[in-house]
Amino acid sequence: MRIETATEPGRPDVPNEDFVAVAAPAGGRGGAVVLLDGVTPPPDNGGCAHSVPWFTTRLGGALLELSVSRPDLALAACLSTAISRTAGLHRDSCDLSHPLTPQATVVAVRWDAAAVEHLVLSDSALLLEAPDGSVTPVLDDRIDRLRAAGRRVAPLRNVAGGFFTAAADPAVASRAVTGRTPVAEVRALAAVTDGAARGVEVFGSDDWPGLFALVRKAGPHALIARVRALEDADPTGTAVPRGKPYDDATAVLVEL
Repeated sequence: MRIETATEPGRPDVPNEDFVAVAAPAGGRGGAVVLLDGVTPPPDNGGCAHSVPWFTTRLGGALLELSVSRPDLALAACLSTAISRTAGLHRDSCDLSHPLTPQATVVAVRWDAAAVEHLVLSDSALLLEAPDGSVTPVLDDRIDRLRAAGRRVAPLRNVAGGFFTAAADPAVASRAVTGRTPVAEVRALAAVTDGAARGVEVFGSDDWPGLFALVRKAGPHALIARVRALEDADPTGTAVPRGKPYDDATAVLVEL
């Protein structure tokens, strides 16, 4: 098994809000990946006394632990429990009802000798490579559909008819894109935050198979370098308008 990760903040003077972790539990073949992309808070910090990195570290750590210690629970149930556990750490000190309380996108993957189980919530992406080399993206495309319809996405976060992120409500886990694939049908997988997927989703210079091929051949660091080169060519976001000229970028590759 080959596992590689890379992560880099969008700006060196601002903490990285992404989280990535991989576990290979004892006792047999299998493992798990958790990738989170923290949502940058508003100036009032979303009514929370804690930073987004504080939140993603605790949510990501809880989700990884549950993913490997509770194989009897589906990943959606693991995420629900992890959200509840994390909310309990700051419910007494923070306003968790604020619509922009700390939150994150989620990709979680767990595999054993039989199957690869996945969960995707919001706009980070999972790519599954089949033995024949074909690449299938697993996406939660609700944000893209809202934007394509000309809708303002900010008021539609975690509301019916909108899109969903992991914040303080454990019920949001039921909104995730989930599934299982026989392990014989997955040769490798990659998970990327939207900051690492900008070549596909923002600049339009790449596609998902090309992104996967780069990660597999040269590693996740090469993908982030590719994105930084695209951002450096338009450092103010003038030619290609985007929310942030530079974004945190994280990628992980697992060859089964």
